[in-house]
Order: sequence, then C-alpha cells, then structure tokens
Amino acid sequence: MPVKEKKKKPTRIHINQKWCKGCYICLEACPKKVFEKSPEVAEKGFNPVVVAHSEQCTHCWQCEMLCPDLAIHVAKES
Repeated sequence: MPVKEKKKKPTRIHINQKWCKGCYICLEACPKKVFEKSPEVAEKGFNPVVVAHSEQCTHCWQCEMLCPDLAIHVAKES
C-alpha cells in the first residue's frame, strides 16, 4: 500500500509594519529563513522585514514568540 504524503497546510504570516522596529530577531530566530530584509527603506529609516519564503514555514512560532513588539502573527490556513 503506498504511503500517503501529508499535505502541508499553507501558512499566512502577517508582519505589522507599523509596530516593527527593525530589531531583526525574527531573521535570527527562524530556523528556515522565512524572513528577509526588504531592499526598501521604511519611513522610520531601516529596512523592514518581509516574508520571503512562507512555504518553508514549519509553524514553530519562534518569530511570533520572540518579537518584542508583537508585530508578527503566524496562522495555518484551513
């Protein structure tokens, strides 16, 4: 009997750019390197974090738990 592959549920990662202060903790905390610095400079004077590879997210929630500004929310799509 063939083994069924588990379908990975898509991930929705939201970064509240108004709350993000550019500490980049999420860049270091993510084991799959889902985030990157944007090439664009924000009005606050830093390169904001953007979701670059949401398909690689393993739902460990390290980014959400470690964000000091509560600017990241990770949700599995139903």
